[in-house]
Order: sequence, then structure tokens, then C-alpha cells
Amino acid sequence: MRNIKLLIGGMMLVGFSACQTQQVVKAPQENVTPYQNLQVRGKIYAAFYQQHAAEYQALSLQAYNIAKLRLDEAIATKGNKPLAIVTDIDETFLDNSYYAVEMAKKGKVWTQDSWANWTEKGVATPLSGALDFFNYAASKGVTIFYITNRNEVERKGTVANLEKYNFPIQNSNNIIFRTAESSKENRRLNVSKDYEIALLLGDSLTDFSSAFDNHKSEKERAEAVKKLGTEFGKKFIILPNVGYGDWESAVFDYKYDLTQEQRDSILYEVTKEMPTIK
Repeated sequence: MRNIKLLIGGMMLVGFSACQTQQVVKAPQENVTPYQNLQVRGKIYAAFYQQHAAEYQALSLQAYNIAKLRLDEAIATKGNKPLAIVTDIDETFLDNSYYAVEMAKKGKVWTQDSWANWTEKGVATPLSGALDFFNYAASKGVTIFYITNRNEVERKGTVANLEKYNFPIQNSNNIIFRTAESSKENRRLNVSKDYEIALLLGDSLTDFSSAFDNHKSEKERAEAVKKLGTEFGKKFIILPNVGYGDWESAVFDYKYDLTQEQRDSILYEVTKEMPTIK
């Protein structure tokens, strides 16, 4: 009798354990969104690459090494006008990935007010090779124009940031901020009236040519790159920026009022699992 009771008790225990196991292993839910905060989390990963990858440092060094070679060529063949360099600031020679991390950890993305608070601190760091290049250019008598889409109200923090790392500021008027239009074309044209622009440096295609202005689609941007292809590495020196840019806005058709869920859905759907065979 005792053996029977023990057998029954053991069977009940096994059955109870099986029930418990079944409760832990849940069936997949059909209506669960396959992404959550995809864009926000993407900013963290992009910043991780920018801050930690030696490959990113190598890409920056490569860009500035090429810039130096091209500048030397321009100096050797200069005409009557004095030489100038036109450069963007953010993610071209100053690293702002820290701001992206700060926002992403709060579950947020870029806003004008939070960005202005960041730039006011003046603590963005130089990208590899940038400081040596700009000081080299200044030592050769080349004028450097910093054309940025930071707003004029950000001047104090911007100047402080450049001075912190001894970037050459040959004239306070050479830091040209955004006023009304986001396009940099008119500001570049004003420089070209008195200077021969030897090089343009940037992380966005709009830093180089008006061909990329006016909210061009992904297809139009790609076509313009092909048309201007020989300029990259020659007069156009581009730095990698996987954190933000018009490449991202173009995917959203420049609809800045989309919700985060709508943005995440678009990003999730447009990324490809297999290449398109033509």
C-alpha cells in the first residue's frame, strides 16, 4: 500500500511539474509589433560605432590624409585668387555622438532646443586627423570657412568648442551660421567671389552641391552622386555619418511630423533581407 501511495504521489508531482513547465513556455503572440523604438535604439548603435570602432577613426584619417594631398595639389597650381577651404562642422570634424546617446537613453531623438543646449556646452570632440589638417591648411596661408547649419544663437558655444581644441579661427566672420535657408549654396557662392575654393568637406551631400538641395528623393540623391562621382576624393571630401542626415530624412519623404511608431515601421519595412537582382 505504501508503495502504491508513493507511486501515485510521484505521478502527481511529475504532472504538476509538467503543468508548471507549460506555463513558462508561452506560445508566440501573433499581433506583437516586431520592432520597438527602432530609430532611437539605432542612434545608440551608430554612436557605439562612432565612439569605439578603430575603423571609424581610420575612415576619418583617410579622409583628412586625402584632403591634405588635394590641398597640396591646389597650392601648387593656384591661380590669382587666394585659396580657401569650406567645411561643415558637425560630424565633419566635431563628434556629437554623445548628444545622440544622451537623447536615446531618454527614449528621445533630436529636437532644436535640446540640440541648442548641447552645442552651448562646447564639448564636442575632434575627429581623428581633423585638427592636424586644419592647422596645416592655416599654416599654408589657406583661409578656412566654417559653413554650418547651426543657428546664429549657437555662436558662443560653437566658438568656445573650436577654441577649446585650438581649431584655427582666422576671422570671426569665417564661421558662417544658418540664417533663413538651410541650403549652403548662397554662402558658398559668397566665399567664391573672393576666393578659389580648393576643397569642400562635409558629412552630408548638401555640404558639397546644390544638386542635393530641396529635399531630393533617395533615387535623385543617388543619381546626383553618380553625376558628380569624379569630385569625391578630389574636391569633395566626405566623412561618414551613420547617426543622422538627409539620407534618413529622404526615407521618410521629409515628413517631420511622423510619429516614432510610423518612422520605425518605415525603417523596418524598407530594409532588405535579400538583394534585388537586376
